[in-house]
Amino acid sequence: MGIKLDMVGIVVKDMKKALDFYRVLGFEIPESANEEPHAEVEQAGCRLAFDTQEIAKSVYGSWAEPYGHRVELAFKCDSSDALNELYSKIIQSGYEAHREPWDAFWGQRYAIVKDSDGNLISLFA
Repeated sequence: MGIKLDMVGIVVKDMKKALDFYRVLGFEIPESANEEPHAEVEQAGCRLAFDTQEIAKSVYGSWAEPYGHRVELAFKCDSSDALNELYSKIIQSGYEAHREPWDAFWGQRYAIVKDSDGNLISLFA
């Protein structure tokens, strides 16, 4: 019996704000999803899902605001220039930088931004 990663779920405070961030990243998410308690988008066979805190509470039985960085979402860009352009677009859209683009010692161009819920989102090329 094998397993396959099928979905990564993100609990969000405000669905529209969260989805707007991921739209800036390039995901095509219909505007109608802004009012839903659950939304998801598929890319290359894996789903990225978004649930409101109310849905999380109903699924888990309770909800406490998490503290600290535990999981990394990292998005591969086509090139260093594409990463730099996406980083600039994110910042110009009003989102917060965590680390500006830099050439990492392991050979990648790398940057880290925060989504609307404060999750650290890595970009690399």
